Amino acid sequence: MSDLSASVAVPSMRRSHLQVKLLEWLRSGLAILTVVICLVGVWYLAVMPMNIHTALTDAERAGAVIQPETAAARRDLGGVGLLLNNFDHAGATFNQDRPRLPSPHQVVEELWDTTVGKRITSKRSLVYHGWITLSATLLGFGIGTVAGILLAIGIVHNRAMDMSVMPWAIASQTIPILAIAPMIIVVLNSIGMQGLVPKAMISAYLSFFPVVVGMVAGLRSPEVSQLDLMHTYSASRNQVFWRLRLPASMPFLFTSLKVGIAASLIGAIVGELPTGAVEGLGARLLAGSYYGQTIQIWSALFGAAILAASMVAIIGWIQKLTLSRMGMLR
Repeated sequence: MSDLSASVAVPSMRRSHLQVKLLEWLRSGLAILTVVICLVGVWYLAVMPMNIHTALTDAERAGAVIQPETAAARRDLGGVGLLLNNFDHAGATFNQDRPRLPSPHQVVEELWDTTVGKRITSKRSLVYHGWITLSATLLGFGIGTVAGILLAIGIVHNRAMDMSVMPWAIASQTIPILAIAPMIIVVLNSIGMQGLVPKAMISAYLSFFPVVVGMVAGLRSPEVSQLDLMHTYSASRNQVFWRLRLPASMPFLFTSLKVGIAASLIGAIVGELPTGAVEGLGARLLAGSYYGQTIQIWSALFGAAILAASMVAIIGWIQKLTLSRMGMLR
């Protein structure tokens, strides 16, 4: 009877565990959906006063009566006042060709048209431009990660590096990236490095610092009692590093990598701006700015955000898999 009851209890426990997980997912999804709906609602509300000037100009050309009647009075009144006086024209603010603030559905339509509606090899495809930026991002992220880990190891094991390198690493992040990016590009161009490498170096510059800080904290995270136990067993410095410090630093490393990959993407986009690039998400931002295509600008921004979120999610999945195999997650 005990074996029978145990065999019945195990599936019921599994079902209850799945039910708990399902409820957690539903609650998380509902919370995310609520936030998204609120943000979209606020966005639509902001569109009306931002675009009312353009909408009223178009209506005036079509012969409609606008309040107030003079252009100077309309400028003094502002967007909210104009909207309240001419609320019957509010619907026209959501579908402007060149709006100050595009509507959410306009951005979604542009994203769909430039991803699904275009061949990925087309220069008008956001996937094509995203791949150009992603290439520089991944290369820079790899360089920055390796450099950050090596610097962190040196800082933890060498007091001279801790006293000298760490302050310089902190000071390097006080320099605005918009100021240093053109300098990096000019210097590398002077020695024949063009295209991918300059953008990757800017990405590495932004991504190495989170890795350094996270790895230093992780390598120093073992408690004194754990280090004393290793010394009791006459463990060498290499054994302490590989068997204690490095495993203990993994949660810190993955957290830093999530920050670093997002910073690396920003660096790649910033690296495309000073050169007047014609490829990449930065190039899409530049082209939209030059020609007043705000919808294109917003779609490129959302494309970059989706790309960053995808890379962070991939690192999170690798983190969960790695920590589970190491026994740090249940």
